[in-house]
Amino acid sequence: MDCIAYCTATSIDTFKLFENLKKKYSIRRYREVIYANIGEGEVFFFPYAAMVCWNLDKPSCRELLNELKAFEYQPIEDICDDEFTYEYGYTLEVDDDNITLPDHGVLTKLACSHALAQSVKIDSFEQTIQKTITITKELPEVLASRGRINLNGKEIRRMMGRLFIDRHSINLHQELLDTPEFFWEHADLEPTYSLLAHYLDRERRVNVLNQRLTVLKELFDMLNNEINHKHSARLEWTIIFLILIEVVIVLWRDVFNIL
Repeated sequence: MDCIAYCTATSIDTFKLFENLKKKYSIRRYREVIYANIGEGEVFFFPYAAMVCWNLDKPSCRELLNELKAFEYQPIEDICDDEFTYEYGYTLEVDDDNITLPDHGVLTKLACSHALAQSVKIDSFEQTIQKTITITKELPEVLASRGRINLNGKEIRRMMGRLFIDRHSINLHQELLDTPEFFWEHADLEPTYSLLAHYLDRERRVNVLNQRLTVLKELFDMLNNEINHKHSARLEWTIIFLILIEVVIVLWRDVFNIL
């Protein structure tokens, strides 16, 4: 059977989504997560716009993704997804993108879904940061070779705004990168989550993400310094110009007796 995780936006309106889904499916809430039983399939919707589908074919998943669009906030350009297969056995195992579940319980699938949802959310963060790094990667080289950036103040401020939005969006969801609060009440399921999170390399990817955020912060600081430098240079030239005007006036008045 298939298990597919998606991330489609920054967040979703879970209240409106819940009201919409309950008209069609058997649903319930597990803290901030919405669970829907769809025929033989099961789906978990997370407030940070992640969706994990169990035993649902791809056309059905695409239909749900289309439904989800009405409740999304800041959709991402390229939907992030991750595909697994799963089966039932005696103990939880994950090997070669195949999950062996120890039982048919909804909470067991939810514990796994938390890890899968976080993974595709990290994918979306990685995608966002990589695009920003690609756009701005030449700036340090230009500054090193020419001593200045050939961008006007408006262009620099726009770039700083993009960097700030990216950093703010990721920092806003930093708590998603830790163990979910759901496991405070279901500590017996935390090993299930931890095993899958370890398989998905969550901790290392979060560390890399934080390192890239640090690089973006340094770039942000560099652009800010460039704006300050341009402003200072403009101010200096203005002062020099005013001094020249004053010198000319003094010369005309005291030397040439024109004024």
